Amino acid sequence: MSMREKLEKLEELRRQAELGGGEKRIKAQHERGKLTARERLDVLLDEGSFVELDRFVVHRATGFGLENERYLGDGVVTGYGTILGRLVYVFSQDFTVFGGSLSEAHAEKIVKIMDLAIRNGAPVIGLNDSGGARIQEGVVSLGGYADIFLRNTMASGVIPQISAILGPCAGGAVYSPAITDFIYMVQGSSYMFVTGPNVVKTVTHEDVTMEELGGAATHAGKSGVAHFAVKSEVECLHRIRHLFEFIPSNNADDAPRKPTDDPFDRADEELLDLVPDHPNKPYDMHDVIRRVVDDGEFYEVHADFAGNILCGFAHVGGHSVGIVANQPAVLAGVLDIDASVKAARFVRFCDCFNIPLLTFEDVPGFLPGVTQEHGGIIRHGAKLLFAFCEATVPKVTIITRKAYGGAYDVMSSKHIRGDINYAWPTAEIAVMGAKGAVEILYRREISGAEDPAAEAAAKTADYEQRFANPFAAAARGYVDDVIDPRETRARVISAFDMLQNKRDMNPPKKHANMPL
Repeated sequence: MSMREKLEKLEELRRQAELGGGEKRIKAQHERGKLTARERLDVLLDEGSFVELDRFVVHRATGFGLENERYLGDGVVTGYGTILGRLVYVFSQDFTVFGGSLSEAHAEKIVKIMDLAIRNGAPVIGLNDSGGARIQEGVVSLGGYADIFLRNTMASGVIPQISAILGPCAGGAVYSPAITDFIYMVQGSSYMFVTGPNVVKTVTHEDVTMEELGGAATHAGKSGVAHFAVKSEVECLHRIRHLFEFIPSNNADDAPRKPTDDPFDRADEELLDLVPDHPNKPYDMHDVIRRVVDDGEFYEVHADFAGNILCGFAHVGGHSVGIVANQPAVLAGVLDIDASVKAARFVRFCDCFNIPLLTFEDVPGFLPGVTQEHGGIIRHGAKLLFAFCEATVPKVTIITRKAYGGAYDVMSSKHIRGDINYAWPTAEIAVMGAKGAVEILYRREISGAEDPAAEAAAKTADYEQRFANPFAAAARGYVDDVIDPRETRARVISAFDMLQNKRDMNPPKKHANMPL
């Protein structure tokens, strides 16, 4: 056979590989409103950048008729390409081949690109659309999952790992995304559950739909498993591309800089009126964030989960930063179990990947109550404290209003290695609010007074005068300066400019024992 004939054969095999499970199944995929594995990569990656590996891999199983059904690629498209010109490794499961189920060969393909990614310091993006383990292969498919889980764990904190759930994801298949840094889900077409609705009904007799049990809204809003829930696959893939404006390729690189025309010394008058005069009135911390960051752009993470704390990425003066902010508009910005866990994971991601932390603080404390205590608020709240303590990246904190009790300590205070801590004149840094403090400190005087209400009001006013301000903390250097809110942007940019060569280390250890 001549070279040209062999090339014709090669082209024929390539075309065959690109058809996956065949035209009929591709049509069925489109009818479900879903893109094919290859179409997804076309949207995700820079045009023409994808280089495929292992396109001719087929499974090696026999029995159950498998020996008569072999498809080139075996249900997953793997390789590398670029996003915004930067190298990334990708796998995209092909639902048209055995429902995207994971076989021994399928797993080996994913493991190969993960090993390459770790060695070359580039992110891994997994586009998941799979029915789970290929039952016909038995234990070897389970072994394949475990091989992937091990790589996920070894890669954690070394390279960013991103999961898009673009179809069903059940059983062992959910644990690889769970280890990765960010999970994106699509409303109405993607699901995650350890056991599906049928098994749930058999075991617990609960009637539940796939959407209720493990849909995008459930995991983005209730369980917190998913960080993003988006309306379509195309939007999902574009959101992943956008993430790369903020994150580096590995733990040895600095976060990307982004030039901006937004003046560094822009002073926003509206910041003066955002914090209400009454300490118990809510306001939206998004409004503060958008007025401080470059071009008002905030890439929020976990937007639908634990809304009492905000997490996300932005640029300030070109620096990529991770923002953690109490949200007075939800539960008064109190720290509870979900908020603590959400923010702790985000802080640790930023610290892994050299992304400086900007904290906006307005926190009345930890949420009291039997449910929270029995749910382990002490243990879970300690996660956020631990994460901020452990972080060695540049840390800048702005106290806009309340900073009460242990929550003041937790929110990147000076005492836990905050680098620059500023307070607005509206800041109240105290063990607790004036009303509660007075009830404890002056209980006898108030109860014995001729007019207890007037006595309580007088004592409260006196306490507020002494403690409901930032100057006692400033006198001890716990805050570095009390600033005009309009100066916030300029001060934050100056701080991150000053801190850009910061070096700090934790004591040598195998790893810490975080209060999980």
